[in-house]
Amino acid sequence: MTVYEHQIKEARRALSQADALFIGAGAGMGVDSGLPDFRGNRGFWNAYPIAQKLGLSFVDLANPRWFDQDPELAWAFYGHRLNLYRNTEPHEGYYRLLRFVQRLKGGYFIFTSNVDGHFQKAGFDEQRIAECHGSIHHLQCTAPCTDVIWEADGVQVNIDMERFRAKPPLPACPYCGKVARPNILMFNDWQWVEHRTEDQERRMNAWLSEVYKNGYRLVVLEMGAGIAVPTVRLTCERVAWDAEARLIRINPREYSVPSGQIGLACGAKEGLEQILPEK
Repeated sequence: MTVYEHQIKEARRALSQADALFIGAGAGMGVDSGLPDFRGNRGFWNAYPIAQKLGLSFVDLANPRWFDQDPELAWAFYGHRLNLYRNTEPHEGYYRLLRFVQRLKGGYFIFTSNVDGHFQKAGFDEQRIAECHGSIHHLQCTAPCTDVIWEADGVQVNIDMERFRAKPPLPACPYCGKVARPNILMFNDWQWVEHRTEDQERRMNAWLSEVYKNGYRLVVLEMGAGIAVPTVRLTCERVAWDAEARLIRINPREYSVPSGQIGLACGAKEGLEQILPEK
């Protein structure tokens, strides 16, 4: 039996004994759906070659200053991503995971750095998801003139991809008329309105308290969360430590785990297909 096969067997055993599941997900979760993960400048430029011509990295472009300095460039990037996430279907791993967690007496909670909304799209309960970097499907004022966050449903952004410019009219704040922006935590971002995410994390912590109080056997399942921005990895490790729970980490490259935990060197979809029942 190879190390990989042994780890799969261990993961299956842990999940078969679980009463509740804490799910952590990073950008690697969406790669099997065809979404870019922006891994390094080369990965980002492969997805957005125009950004390389402009000399902009992901860190450069994912900055709120562009909404003031060049909103048509800012909305070209975020508008394209909004359209991409809307038009892409979550891969089968999402649905296999959903079928599994629906049978758990202690339920589940998701902690994700992804802004694509694909857990909601796959049918997971909106009230059981914490999006630590916000969501592209929600907007806020760039000022902000108010802390109101509103849904982006019905917002359409048309983009000239050759020039990488969003075409007016751009999304606007309904309260002051200033350009709107996604309710996403960007780099060097002091304008992000965070109460939606704070509310989600309060629900997450309340759920964890119920899991501990009821003595449910918790398993932590983490997928596609890298070390470059380690928020999801560190959160999953903390929850596993606090609950004395097994941690299953699925990652094709960065799969190392603390002693006694389970690391699977594969992508999210493959890993979920290996360790979860099909039906």
